[in-house]
Amino acid sequence: MNIAVIFAGGAGRRMHTKSRPKQFLEYNGKPIIIYTLELFDNHPMVDGIVVACVKEWIPFLEKMIKKFEISKVKEIVCGGETGQDSIYNGLVAAKVICSSQDDVVLIHDGVRPLITERTITDNIEMVHKEGSCITCVPATETFIVNQPNGSLEIPSRDNSLIARAPQSFYLKDILAAHELARTEGLHNFIDSCSMMHHYGHRLGKVVGPMENIKITTPTDYFVFKAMVEVHENQQIFGF
Repeated sequence: MNIAVIFAGGAGRRMHTKSRPKQFLEYNGKPIIIYTLELFDNHPMVDGIVVACVKEWIPFLEKMIKKFEISKVKEIVCGGETGQDSIYNGLVAAKVICSSQDDVVLIHDGVRPLITERTITDNIEMVHKEGSCITCVPATETFIVNQPNGSLEIPSRDNSLIARAPQSFYLKDILAAHELARTEGLHNFIDSCSMMHHYGHRLGKVVGPMENIKITTPTDYFVFKAMVEVHENQQIFGF
């Protein structure tokens, strides 16, 4: 089986919205998280979806899932104190659904609604090939690493990639890493690939679309609106 774990447990403080978390902001009457869920719900290789959601918003999410006819959501669980904890809650629920040692889990942000069907397919295929898959995009600007000793390192842009999502693994491997982190009292890994790298796992990669942004700020939201309009025009006018 291939299971998507979508985490939407954050409050979205950088979005400066007071009425609702960023994953429930709407465009054309549809919450951002529904745009994200539709991508996995419509993908022929995805067998089920688990969502880790802000506890107070679970009833609203259930209503939206019904309204927009999302059929593959098998479980909605409460988010945790950190993003890592939210993902862990989702993985535990996914384990109940799955039955094989070869089940694949695709871990994805609820506020990344601009990935493609091809990216999801590439993730699943790369896990079977390499044991993991990190979706990346090329670095288009120079970035600087501030070393602990105060010196600056400037990696070659030609050799640099930026990690995005989905980040996909065999369920047994990523769940084991999470459980090890919890026994060690570690709850703040920035993402799943950082955790897997920390514990010595080999990381495969695919290059995804540049528009695969995480909607974190008001600027991101306006970029998202523009990209949705572009995709809709492509469907209507065929360009």
